[in-house]
Amino acid sequence: MKRVTGIGGFFFTAGDTKELLHWYEKHLGLEPEGSSFVFKWRGVNKPEEIGHTVLALFPTDTKYFQPSEKAYMINLRVENLAQLLEVLRKEGVKVDDRIEEYEYGKFGWIMDPEGNRIELWEPSDKKL
Repeated sequence: MKRVTGIGGFFFTAGDTKELLHWYEKHLGLEPEGSSFVFKWRGVNKPEEIGHTVLALFPTDTKYFQPSEKAYMINLRVENLAQLLEVLRKEGVKVDDRIEEYEYGKFGWIMDPEGNRIELWEPSDKKL
């Protein structure tokens, strides 16, 4: 079973998300989509499919990264979220009990030994 297949995104907090989005746009040439920047790419083994990696800004008072106290969170792409979470539980990894499902995929969360919350994302088969 493959575990992680790539980076889905990197999320971090900002005191003024609107101003920081503008700074990234002005100085780095990134085009915002809502509160994020989306980088599109094609897979090596499936070049007909378009994937994406997201750089997203969250307000400093977000609770989305909890229970981590860090100001960032990485999102990793996986192939079979439910199976992977079960394996991780058996290996003693701290796994959040909930799984959320949206049109664009399923999400689960784990914590590493340093207290970093990691979001695991199984993209849907639907074309986005």
